[in-house]
Amino acid sequence: MGRHVRRRLGRGTIVLLVVFGLLLGAGGGSALAAYRYDQSRVDRILPGVTIDGGAVGDVARQEATAAVKPVVDGQLGRIVFVTGGGKLWMPTLGELGLSADLDTAVNEALALTDQYSWMSRAYHRLANKPIPRAIGVSFSMDDHAIDTFVATAAKGLARPARNASFSLVSGRTVATHAVVGQALASSSSRQMLKDAVAARQTTVDLPIRVVPPKVSDAQVGKTLVVNVSQNMLYLYEGFKVIRSYPVATAKAGFLTPDGAWTVNGKVENPSWHNPAPNGWGAGEPLVIPPGPGNPLGTRALYLSASGILIHGTPSDSSVGTYASHGCIRMHIPDSEALYPLVPIGTPVFIIGAPPWGLTTHPGAAG
Repeated sequence: MGRHVRRRLGRGTIVLLVVFGLLLGAGGGSALAAYRYDQSRVDRILPGVTIDGGAVGDVARQEATAAVKPVVDGQLGRIVFVTGGGKLWMPTLGELGLSADLDTAVNEALALTDQYSWMSRAYHRLANKPIPRAIGVSFSMDDHAIDTFVATAAKGLARPARNASFSLVSGRTVATHAVVGQALASSSSRQMLKDAVAARQTTVDLPIRVVPPKVSDAQVGKTLVVNVSQNMLYLYEGFKVIRSYPVATAKAGFLTPDGAWTVNGKVENPSWHNPAPNGWGAGEPLVIPPGPGNPLGTRALYLSASGILIHGTPSDSSVGTYASHGCIRMHIPDSEALYPLVPIGTPVFIIGAPPWGLTTHPGAAG
């Protein structure tokens, strides 16, 4: 019967009973000494306990924290190599918002003493019998740190797209080709970094998205360029000259105004209205209807420059010279060929100057 009882009792319980019996046999003084020994070390962690693999047995709070902190700091200080758009960042896991709750782990280790009686504690301490308990440090993430990192990276990676354009700058035509831009895919990048921090990854390649231009080279459309120095008109499709024609521009004392204008009207077989009946148009009819002698020929493009037209002329020999009162004259067949190719709203750049330079005398319709 006694043998059966002994088998039912755990080995640890038997050892405790033996120790307790010895203490009683040795007298109450020994038992009291063992109790006092236990109470003097109640603020110490039991032997055999580890926190994140670091041994903290038989040490107090401050020593346990100091023992485990280098291990935790090593994890928080691990560098993450973040690449994206040809750039490299090297933040640590801690800088990406990972933090460790070391205090809670130490508290848990110290709280183990309450799970054992003072006799059991005394036994484990005096006999140096370890209690194999492994406690892990809990980690948490601060999303704000990742959001801040992504915002900084996005700013550094942002490259705006550039629209194609054909423009007039300081009296010269400038062709600006479209350029594709780039931007950080911020939402995907945030999730990738969160996953990387949670898994303690050391490399992350952030996704970059392409930012297309709103106006590609093919979308620039048509542009008219009148070069007064050459007395030539060029029709561009995008950045390519698709037509060129000789023209006549203002004679001395008159002005074909340089600058950026637009085609704001088109008329087939236009009537000519005398723009200066009391000036250079004195003696001319107030109106000349369409027909062979009409000064505007058979086609006219009206520009946003007041009184300035691109039109055909019956004075065919004047084309290629400085002969008009400000308008841009063309051979009539050329004006008819150009007319259907130029929509309203087409930009018109007038550049260059006649040999004598620019004058300020207003010219119109002639």
